[in-house]
Amino acid sequence: MFIFGDPIIAIAKILNYVLEIYKWVIIISALISWVNPDPYNPIVRFLHSVTEPVLRPIRRFIGYRLGPLDISPLVVIIAIMFIQLAIIKPLMKFGYILGGG
Repeated sequence: MFIFGDPIIAIAKILNYVLEIYKWVIIISALISWVNPDPYNPIVRFLHSVTEPVLRPIRRFIGYRLGPLDISPLVVIIAIMFIQLAIIKPLMKFGYILGGG
């Protein structure tokens, strides 16, 4: 059964790495937004183009109920952590049960 276990573990690890990197991109984007960055900077444009498609629907749903405080990055980070714990971790355990690793 190791034929099925190893690919499942590999997919779970790749998904975990991608989510971890995206979590850090969200954190960096939130930190940069505090200092009024240059909108023409390529790094700022990249961060904005990568994070806005995820943050915009959350902002639309939550709105600015806390005044000027934007909690949408926090909501996304919590959602990523939930996905890592509720989906990725059991998927890795399932791969190890099937004989991988």
